[in-house]
Amino acid sequence: MDRTHRELTDADIARIADTYHAWRGEPEAGEYADVPGFCKSAPLEEVRKHGHVLTPGRYVGAEAQEDDGEPFAEKMQRLVAQLREQRLSA
Repeated sequence: MDRTHRELTDADIARIADTYHAWRGEPEAGEYADVPGFCKSAPLEEVRKHGHVLTPGRYVGAEAQEDDGEPFAEKMQRLVAQLREQRLSA
């Protein structure tokens, strides 16, 4: 598995199917809701605005990330140092 390839689990497939059925308005599927990083029901006008390009990132966006409380500048320094260390030991 990598960024472009992902093997879907049974739970992943069920989530996708449940979301689709909710989007279709099937009563037993529950209510549909957009989920950042997973799904969005984009109106045709929004698709037109993007020149009919259907790249998911234009509409779905990214999943909200939890703030770990570490200031960006400190985190960046720590990660760069960690990367440097890993490159030297490779």
